[in-house]
Amino acid sequence: MSAPSLTTVSEAKAFGGKQFVYSHSSKETGTDMRFAAYLPPQADRGDVPVLWFLSGLTCTEENFTVKAGAQRVAAELGIALIAPDTSPRGDEVPDDPDGAYDFGKGAGFYVDATEAPWSAHYRMRSYIETELPALAGQALPLDMTRQAITGHSMGGHGALTIALRNPDRFRSVSAFAPICSPLHCPWGDKALTGYIGPNRAKWREYDACALIEDGARVPAILVDQGLADNFLAEQLKPELLEAACDSSDIKLTLRRQEGYDHSYYFIATFIEDHMRWHAERLAV
Repeated sequence: MSAPSLTTVSEAKAFGGKQFVYSHSSKETGTDMRFAAYLPPQADRGDVPVLWFLSGLTCTEENFTVKAGAQRVAAELGIALIAPDTSPRGDEVPDDPDGAYDFGKGAGFYVDATEAPWSAHYRMRSYIETELPALAGQALPLDMTRQAITGHSMGGHGALTIALRNPDRFRSVSAFAPICSPLHCPWGDKALTGYIGPNRAKWREYDACALIEDGARVPAILVDQGLADNFLAEQLKPELLEAACDSSDIKLTLRRQEGYDHSYYFIATFIEDHMRWHAERLAV
């Protein structure tokens, strides 16, 4: 099932389908990259629609794969799950000099960096938007005319911005506790200053609220946000996304969940809702 350009790191049967981890050489990042792919049993009979999941700070392709419990529903619905890594890896890849978790390795923010030394490898926007879909679409039994995207925290920011920049590619977009406006939070200020530079006008293409203000549109967005999330007030700010969608023609369903935090317990609780929401729009 895998093409010569993919190396199978692991595979395991799950709910009648197969959970894979693949590695490959990336031209965009100049490194070896890994991603997880769950192929439901329906993939044995033909191409299946795909839901992309973008993970948050400190995560790899493994977090969603082993913690979210999404494979059972994916097998029922006949949807493939693709979970990329969150940054380039390797000894040659620069990291935050202070070892901070919110910049450098594990914190690619789904941008194409323009500032040295990050610009040599931190090209996660082009990797997710262009390189990996082309590779996965050629190597795996995926129906690339039916794609959806979701993500968590930094990955929720990635999912929203990528969908808003590519409305013809994705039939639907959702997010779990997304960083709604990197222009207005400390995580975003640090990451975009470091990767893109101090000119805040250049940050707008990496901010969901700014993209909407500048005319980007998708038909609808589903967001779940835990009210016990310790990052809610300072970093996530869903009220900014709510205001941006209210002033546009985007239907936002923002579900504020009492007592839920920022963890994968939160994601595991609501992932089935999101998958069924996407399935409706993928015409599954």
